[in-house]
Amino acid sequence: MHQFDLKNRTAVITGGAQGFGLDIAKRFLNSGAKAIIWDIDENELIKVSKELNNTNLTYHVVDVSNFKDVKETVDEIIKFSNIDILINNAGITGSTSSLWDYDVDEWSKIIKINLMGTFNCCKCIVPNMIKNNYGRIVNVASVAGKDGNANASAYSSAKAGAIGLTKSLGKELADKNIAVNAVTPAGAKTRILDQMSKEHVNRMLSKVPRGRFLEINEFTSLICWLSSEENSFSTAAVFDISGGRSTY
Repeated sequence: MHQFDLKNRTAVITGGAQGFGLDIAKRFLNSGAKAIIWDIDENELIKVSKELNNTNLTYHVVDVSNFKDVKETVDEIIKFSNIDILINNAGITGSTSSLWDYDVDEWSKIIKINLMGTFNCCKCIVPNMIKNNYGRIVNVASVAGKDGNANASAYSSAKAGAIGLTKSLGKELADKNIAVNAVTPAGAKTRILDQMSKEHVNRMLSKVPRGRFLEINEFTSLICWLSSEENSFSTAAVFDISGGRSTY
């Protein structure tokens, strides 16, 4: 497994207490970075902190859909450290249902966490990156944001919005040493699959030419490169990691 150089970098990883986010935090720590994980689940944050027992790991209980919560947390962090890397990973899939039957409040909640959460974090952290003329932002979108998944209109719409946000922000920051990119994974072996019906999971798998779900370590390798200084040119781009499901 390739060793990335993230020494002297501080990263904020949202949704960092489990799944993709936790594995990203572990890889960042192994690559020499300081990792600050955000999650809404305080019990999981405490558990992970004890298990990893790493002085370069800290955590904050943050609801990314709440702008005030995000702003106060960022203001506290930058009193002591710059934020060099932002991984917008926090997200929920929600239930599967046809659009006309979808619960209005749940539809709104999914948009707020997946899309507004990404906006809130970028809005609060980007000024610190501009000040230091350095930053790497990776927005975890989804192949659903490109293809659209039936019975997942809220999730697909939110992830499509995250892709559009990535392209806009990347262009706005292109004259600085700040890269903004998105990744679009297909289904992966994480707990997020537990939120979906078995029928929906099987439908997702049937669309992947590789014939399997994404392994977490494959995903974090791509995240690490996008978060490193080696990624000095690509910005406002979407990196597909869907096992051949999407080819654009």
